[in-house]
Amino acid sequence: MGMTMTQKIIAAHAGEKSVRAGQLVEAKLDIVMGNDITTAVALKEFKKTGAKSVFDKDKVVIVLDHFTPNKDIKAAEQCKACRTFAHSMDVKNFFDVGEMGIEHALLPEKGIVSPGQAIIGADSHTCTYGALGAFSTGVGSTDMAIGMATGQAWFKVPSAIKFVLTGKPAPWVSGKDIILHIIGKIGVDGALYKSMEFVGDGIDYLSMDERFTMANMAIEAGAKNGIFPADEKAISYAKEHGAKEPVIYKADDDAEYDDVITIDLSKLRPTVSFPHLPENTKTIDEAEKEKVYVDQSVIGSCTNGRLSDMKIAADILRGKKVNKNVRTIVIPATQQVYLDCIRLGYAEDIVKAGAVFSTPTCGPCLGGYMGILASGEKCVSTTNRNFVGRMGAKDSEVYLASPAVAAASALKGYICSPEMIGGNE
Repeated sequence: MGMTMTQKIIAAHAGEKSVRAGQLVEAKLDIVMGNDITTAVALKEFKKTGAKSVFDKDKVVIVLDHFTPNKDIKAAEQCKACRTFAHSMDVKNFFDVGEMGIEHALLPEKGIVSPGQAIIGADSHTCTYGALGAFSTGVGSTDMAIGMATGQAWFKVPSAIKFVLTGKPAPWVSGKDIILHIIGKIGVDGALYKSMEFVGDGIDYLSMDERFTMANMAIEAGAKNGIFPADEKAISYAKEHGAKEPVIYKADDDAEYDDVITIDLSKLRPTVSFPHLPENTKTIDEAEKEKVYVDQSVIGSCTNGRLSDMKIAADILRGKKVNKNVRTIVIPATQQVYLDCIRLGYAEDIVKAGAVFSTPTCGPCLGGYMGILASGEKCVSTTNRNFVGRMGAKDSEVYLASPAVAAASALKGYICSPEMIGGNE
């Protein structure tokens, strides 16, 4: 029996000719990554290994992005511990305030990740890099510690679901809408410990930013990873950003899949996930009928904080004013995205519209800071999770949506389609 893309990458890194679903293997790692929260925990476990240095100072990546600039004393201590460790180990890819960005946007931008690699990160959304045709998955801080010390990790080889995407998405239907639709279709455990493999002519219409968004949210369906073929668009992106020479893995024609799901992208509508699970999806048409008034709109995160997301927000907000009842927070994912927004005028458009334009941070996504919700408040957000209390008070509500829907909703005051405010397609 043939292998899927993910299985081929795992086999190559495990030194095996072939692997099968359910098999336990020890694989070599190309990148081991952590952030300010998870690395701080991993350091205690790293010390227990007795290792005097990391396995490769070029392959360990530490990004201070969740609670930075430091939101309180505890965050400051966590960052200090990470900073001390990174300097003592001569970690080359250490990103502190002023250089940092949201990790899953920063690593592709910096060319640290590339097609064909095996990557672990002590953050569940590490699956983002599957957009480049890499096997990347989130792990716990203990696994990160072992990875930093040995450059290896144990994996149970995942089985896979093939998603065949066909057709051209309609205006205002983005990668975010597609992945929300998929999660709504299969559920938050629909791909539990499986690889979500995206193929089909429909992916030709998806930008790299949209693919990053979709791979990022594979975890919201319970998946081990999400992965796209490393096509010309992915290879071009990797080369443009100075990544290592790509290694291309293609699924065998006789690869085995637990399920094959075909989705006609031309039939999709903008999609919103209602509280309190990403699977609780409704089309924008259904959402508008419920007239959900919001207190806050957040545009950013590792899911939707890239330049194309900022452009969509700026295009919709330009020359208009956000609703006085809606706190609108726009967060570029990296310093480069921030600079590009200034250069292209997006930052000015956003601020003049009455929104906040923030330094890169994960902040509000996990209820950290820069946008905590009070009791009973509602937020439309481009983040990836809407669990109970995710962004603040336990009785607050988070509605997941695309940047276009979040920006339009900020103007109207309730969740709505950008078609209602005449935004540019």
